[in-house]
Amino acid sequence: MTHEFERTADGAILLDGNRLRDEIVAEIRDELEGLGSPHVCLATVLVGGDRPSQIYVRMKQRKAEEAGMHPRHVQLPDDAAQADVEQAVQELVDDPDVHGILVQLPLPDGLDPEPVLALIPPEKDVDGLTERSMGRLVRGLPGHVPCTPLGVMRLLERYGVETSGKRAVVVGRSTLVGLPQLLLLGRKGVDATVTLAHSRTPDMVAVCREADIIVAAAGQARMITADHVKPGAAVLDVGVSRTEAGIVGDVDFESVQAVAGAVTPMPGGTGPMTIGCLLQNTVTAARMLDALPRTR
Repeated sequence: MTHEFERTADGAILLDGNRLRDEIVAEIRDELEGLGSPHVCLATVLVGGDRPSQIYVRMKQRKAEEAGMHPRHVQLPDDAAQADVEQAVQELVDDPDVHGILVQLPLPDGLDPEPVLALIPPEKDVDGLTERSMGRLVRGLPGHVPCTPLGVMRLLERYGVETSGKRAVVVGRSTLVGLPQLLLLGRKGVDATVTLAHSRTPDMVAVCREADIIVAAAGQARMITADHVKPGAAVLDVGVSRTEAGIVGDVDFESVQAVAGAVTPMPGGTGPMTIGCLLQNTVTAARMLDALPRTR
């Protein structure tokens, strides 16, 4: 870690996801301009009028435009039938001008996301959420990694947090974050020794205090306190909880930043990185589909 980075009030390095996302957007824009601004399309599908989902999809589209891509959006009504959603996704799958497909979750009550996601081929699954994409991650085959855990890895890389030979604890075992995060931290080349902690883990404080890296992804508001953190550890907050005080993460930022060596803010940490990695995955998808020249 170097001293160029912004720090918290008590000196921990601030793992700034907004800054890194914007660096990624600029890098993609420069790369695409250097290739003559080819057509690269990220398609989003939103069912219903959930306001947070609408805001998040608009942000994804805006950042895709800033990166020089051509976003496409499919909006379906709240009362859309399962067949309507599947047809909309299938049309995007069949369109050679669409390189990445993201179905904004959760779907409204009564709709099953699994058959919808199953329609998306691994090459276009830029969210990395289908069983085929997860299988490729487990097997170490080419494919798309889920954007949020990939964003955690990008933050660790960008801010020089050492992983090789270090102990990491992932709190939470969801297929969206916890399980792929475990695989990413433990895979060859990253080489952390990873513990998966969850609601049945006895003495969570003791388990976390052994860690050089903590990824909090349980969805329990402010569950990670200073007591959980070994002095100098890196703490990355993925959890999101809605409370009377507003949206908070899994990490009690004020107490943790006084102990940690590096910490993500909330908001502005792992959330923006999810979008940055979505755009990186879309560029990779365009390469896999031969819309861009392959780098190697």
